[in-house]
Amino acid sequence: MRRIGRTDLSRVARPGQFVANTLIVGGVGNLLLIVATVRVVAGGASPFPADDPAVWIMLALVVADGVHTGVTRRGLYVPGAMPSVAITYGLLIVHGWLLAALMQAVPVLISSLARRDSLWRVAYTVGHYVLAFGAADLFLQMCGVFPERAQAHALDAQHVPAVLAAGCVLVLVSQGIGWLLRASWRGVRARSLAREEVRSRFVAHGALIGLAPLIAVVAYANPWVLPLFAVPLYSLYQTTRVTFDREQEVRHDALTGLPNRRLLLERGERALRDTADCGKVALFLLDLHRFHEVNDTLGHLAGDRLLHQVGRRLLSVVGPDDTVARLGGDEFAVLVPDLYRSDHDSAAPAPEKIAQSLARQVVEVLGEPFELDDLALDIEVSVGVAVFPDHAADMAGLLQYADVAMYLAKRLRSGVELYDPARDVNTREKLLLLGDLRRALDMHQVELHYQPKVSFTTGRVDGCEALVRWCHPERGYVSPEEFVRLAEETGLMPRLTRYVVDEALSQVARWHREGIDVPVAVNVSARDIHAPAFADTVAAGLQRYGVPAGALHLEITERVLLEEPQRAADSLDALRKLGVRLSLDDFGTGYSSFVHLRHIPVSEIKIDRSFVARLTVDEEDAAIVRSTVDLAHSLGLRVVAEGVEDDATWERLRDLGCDSAQGWLIARALPRDEATAWLVRHGVGARMAPQRRAAEPPPAVRQDRARPPHRTTRVTG
Repeated sequence: MRRIGRTDLSRVARPGQFVANTLIVGGVGNLLLIVATVRVVAGGASPFPADDPAVWIMLALVVADGVHTGVTRRGLYVPGAMPSVAITYGLLIVHGWLLAALMQAVPVLISSLARRDSLWRVAYTVGHYVLAFGAADLFLQMCGVFPERAQAHALDAQHVPAVLAAGCVLVLVSQGIGWLLRASWRGVRARSLAREEVRSRFVAHGALIGLAPLIAVVAYANPWVLPLFAVPLYSLYQTTRVTFDREQEVRHDALTGLPNRRLLLERGERALRDTADCGKVALFLLDLHRFHEVNDTLGHLAGDRLLHQVGRRLLSVVGPDDTVARLGGDEFAVLVPDLYRSDHDSAAPAPEKIAQSLARQVVEVLGEPFELDDLALDIEVSVGVAVFPDHAADMAGLLQYADVAMYLAKRLRSGVELYDPARDVNTREKLLLLGDLRRALDMHQVELHYQPKVSFTTGRVDGCEALVRWCHPERGYVSPEEFVRLAEETGLMPRLTRYVVDEALSQVARWHREGIDVPVAVNVSARDIHAPAFADTVAAGLQRYGVPAGALHLEITERVLLEEPQRAADSLDALRKLGVRLSLDDFGTGYSSFVHLRHIPVSEIKIDRSFVARLTVDEEDAAIVRSTVDLAHSLGLRVVAEGVEDDATWERLRDLGCDSAQGWLIARALPRDEATAWLVRHGVGARMAPQRRAAEPPPAVRQDRARPPHRTTRVTG
């Protein structure tokens, strides 16, 4: 692993620039200091005027500052300057840059030894002060002020503006060098870093530099008063430190050091203003999968280290103008402020494609194993992408829409998703529809229609499927696919399922009282099966309506076992023990249906209509149906075919050995009262004599699709 001293370069966003900055500043600054000192000594003079008591007093003050900095373990760049800078700059005004640089090296060395800093850090810090003091001294000489090393220089009133201006030069050089280094560490532009910190750092430096002329005057006039500066310098340092720390905490994440939500919003709004006319800005929202397992297994400290590595890896893949932020928990964001401009190559990909490509690079980089406590951890990530101005006109909107896209990517396991308003359940129209659906459930305006299933062997009805229908008071008929999907995506699905199960059990109880003995099937989602105590809810409903468990069928899909398989298996086993029959719906449309048949306690499978529709014209579909029927029968399962719409399909399914059929050929999904009349008319229950049913042949009249009212169907009666 590459290191510079004790610094792990794998934690540095741009290690090449970081090393180059360190070597150049440390090398040039220290070389300049050594050469200047050697020249003075070689000339027979001393760089330290031992006969000046002010110098000794200043030395004592800077030593105290070095001890304080080392004991408190504060970094040299927090809050932007050591208090000794005020003293050493005052010394520069009186005796020149060489003595000031040598004096400033003293607290740096003392504090670095106390903190056991690496040699490169000490060399860099000393070098950067040398360059800053040298620049300030050069500026003073350009303004006609010539500090003398061997003789104290009196500060005249006309020189004060030049001294203050030279102090600004010192600050600019010092902070500019620091910004370059920290920008390479974080992987951002120095300009962006300076824009965010210029106020706090120049306030801290400015206050110290402002005291320097007064220190210079006192050092020349009465040096014994210099110790009195210790108290105001310490107070000033503490005040600026607290202010700086507070601003850092407000804008940065304490764990990773990355920008937080507030700083992300500030940078984002600035980027939107800069590109409002001709540019596009992209925002990525990232979420780590199963991060809680790392905390639970390895502990929270390991989880914190993993988050730190994720942040560094994100910085390595984005551009210098991009912002990587941690929003909290295991959620990160990436702001790309210059995704596309009008002066780019016209043949370049669309900005949305560029954003998706970069997001996939992020997924790929984070997909590489992370090393943690000698373990290689694989982390899966989902990324949602939103683009300005296509999707939103401000940062709040971009965050909202990127969040929508991220949850879609997480649900679909697709890795990256671009925001699509058509799939956004949080649009105003869909939110209004969701509120209407809640009220419809409260007022029992959602209805169940019942579609019969008929046995190929007996020609009798052997069940009905309850299908949910909703007629909106203003919008009219709402597609079940629309409002059921809306319920699934917003957390309303458990309530909708309870409503449907309750209505179905109520109808079964009513039919039993009327002598109609027919089981009813209800579709349930994976979220329902995964819900705690779902089986208890079903049991309570059966008891409340006095319905036997065998009269209720629950239709599930393979998705049940794809998410939290153990919880799903426990819930399904509880339903089986309760006596509720389970059907596997949409069979054949998943990737591992045959494998799941070994693990799901179902008694029936339903062949999807996509295979049934072309059964008579496509031999491949016929082969699939034949194989499915044979497999199911070998496992002791019944087979129901959905979407049976013509006599030819009926005959083919019967020849293939299918057990039951459901579709428009038999009957459409009928409202409650029509379904009751249909069941009575076609011989279900005690109203019809079994002998008469068996003796009469079943008429075969297909359902009229254009007009909902049904005709006589293929049922014995």
